[in-house]
Amino acid sequence: MSSSAERMPEWPTAEHVPAAELARRQGVQPVASVDDLARPGLFESDDELDEFLADLYASRRASVA
Repeated sequence: MSSSAERMPEWPTAEHVPAAELARRQGVQPVASVDDLARPGLFESDDELDEFLADLYASRRASVA
């Protein structure tokens, strides 16, 4: 037997909208090519990219430990 204090909280009452419907509403299209994801000039230099990658790899290794 469980008390009311042990019950799981109810989900918000906002209308559930499937991801496909949200994409349709926002005009999002599927990625047709990996080239669609390219962002020229995202990093100002190779050094900035190297720093980003070093931080990314370090954070991934930290979560494994």
